[in-house]
Amino acid sequence: MSSLEELFCNVDDFCQIFEPLWHQELIQGGTVTRLRSRRLCLSEILTILISFHRESYCNFKHFYEKYVCQHWREAFPHLVSYQRFIEWIPSTIVPLCVYLKHCFGSCTGISFIDATSLKVCHSRRIHSHKVFDGLVALGKTSVGWFYGFKLHLVVNELGELLNVQITAGNVDDRKPVEELVQQLFGKVFADRGYVSQPLTEKLRETYGIEFFAKPKRNMKNRLMRLTDKLLSRKRFIIETVIDQLKNISQIEHSRHRSPVNCFVNILCGLIAYCHQPKKPSLQLDWALQPSA
Repeated sequence: MSSLEELFCNVDDFCQIFEPLWHQELIQGGTVTRLRSRRLCLSEILTILISFHRESYCNFKHFYEKYVCQHWREAFPHLVSYQRFIEWIPSTIVPLCVYLKHCFGSCTGISFIDATSLKVCHSRRIHSHKVFDGLVALGKTSVGWFYGFKLHLVVNELGELLNVQITAGNVDDRKPVEELVQQLFGKVFADRGYVSQPLTEKLRETYGIEFFAKPKRNMKNRLMRLTDKLLSRKRFIIETVIDQLKNISQIEHSRHRSPVNCFVNILCGLIAYCHQPKKPSLQLDWALQPSA
């Protein structure tokens, strides 16, 4: 229960500041909405959604009905039916986007970037799949073809998320790089899919970022400082983060019936990872020391 209370306190502190500003902006923008009071406040709804990705459940309905309603009744005394709760989920996407930004870590000068596939259905059901029609595309990774989205993310050597972006599956990995790293500094390391001399030069000239992409097999090796070469071999940390996002936070599955609920699921999984007490990290004291 202590971890649940800690999560709720963090979410509630954010909602206490965000909600009044959010409603104020909606009124100023000319949007007329009827703000009905709910039995569960926004912080309670977000806490339950995020907690699903911290527990060992694969189905949210089973988690809500068999775990939340039976074991968390004291923590949430005004619980509603599962159907009513599902109706509230789309309204949480904006607060979740802002809260995810609030959960990002700080840039340390050493960052790692990569992308991973988020399949929305099996390859055999591509032609009959209609839920994400017009939003997803057929893409390819190093392990084969997939139909869905791509999750692009940047992490530091402490395993903390620095930025994320979701695109269609056919978007080149290099396209969102500039938006992802424009608030960073120092060095960014990537794999072979990010090789691009114009991109490397633009990041250096515009943002002062040193961008290192692993050379392809048919490319000549170029001179690198020993520390940079050793750091480029530590890219496995972002692959470990991706593995935890998919297998622990469960940001990928093929049971979605709504695009909005899909994005809510991804956002909650990313936030759950940010609140994870132990993250994959590297001991890089030697790399942070100034060279002689």
